[in-house]
Amino acid sequence: MSLYQKPANKGAPRAGPATPQQRTARLNPMMACDTAFRLAARRYLRELAACHELTCEGDPDALHRMRIALTRLRTAILFFSPMVADSRRARIRTGLKWLNSQLGVVRDLDVAIEQLNAVHEDGPHTETHYRSWSERRVEGHRALARALRSPRCRGLMASTSEWIESGPWSTTKGKRAMKARASPIADYSAEKLARWQAKLLRKSQKLLKMDAEKRHRLRLLNKKLSYSLEAFEDLFSDKRFGGHEARLKHLRRAQRSLGQLNDDAKGHSLSAALHREGAHASLQFLSPKREKRLLRTAANAYHELSALED
Repeated sequence: MSLYQKPANKGAPRAGPATPQQRTARLNPMMACDTAFRLAARRYLRELAACHELTCEGDPDALHRMRIALTRLRTAILFFSPMVADSRRARIRTGLKWLNSQLGVVRDLDVAIEQLNAVHEDGPHTETHYRSWSERRVEGHRALARALRSPRCRGLMASTSEWIESGPWSTTKGKRAMKARASPIADYSAEKLARWQAKLLRKSQKLLKMDAEKRHRLRLLNKKLSYSLEAFEDLFSDKRFGGHEARLKHLRRAQRSLGQLNDDAKGHSLSAALHREGAHASLQFLSPKREKRLLRTAANAYHELSALED
């Protein structure tokens, strides 16, 4: 049964009730990959639906949670990409990318407002521009609400749910496709996580020389790995997943530092925009000393993550 049922009137897509099996199902090492993918994807779709209406109403926390759920869903599709490759996957991924862009524009405005909270008391001149950005935020949330309540979004959620449950990938013939679906999740995920971690550690070796854009891409790779590890936490008792709690700890530490660096980079852009508009506001947290400290923290986290493999 689809997790989303198309409503009769205009409004939020409604999540269908989870069955008792869906509510209590947990991963186990021998579970087939197709079952594991559906369990994870269903969970993220339900989180999207749960945050939908509050996001439409302008709740910034709900928007943040909705974007996280969407990122987790997109990561799950990427993680199982060999198995779920079919004629509809590209269209689903394009649609989810569109939704992410709608959420991202407004989330960036929310972060900008949070940053302006730290400086708007500098004087009436700055406060005037603070109000200007607040108005942009209101307009952005209205546009987002229209997008989330649009037929395009409702159709995307319904088609994504249907694809997860019974898309062409789930019935593709051939030994390779059937083997991929039936492969135990512990075997597949242990190998996939190891490859993603190796790629992350290889990229992180150049962290101290990266510009803001390259650090942002490293942060996204870090996020994909940590989200995937969290998705498979039920398997941590399996010997193939030994030390994953420690891996998550280091990844989260690096993620916090990289996230703050990313926010700082956006703060630079915000500060520049304010100056172009005539506001003489300085975002005080932007400093070479802070950047150096955050880079060192992230680099140390990757060093300790690498040491777990020695």
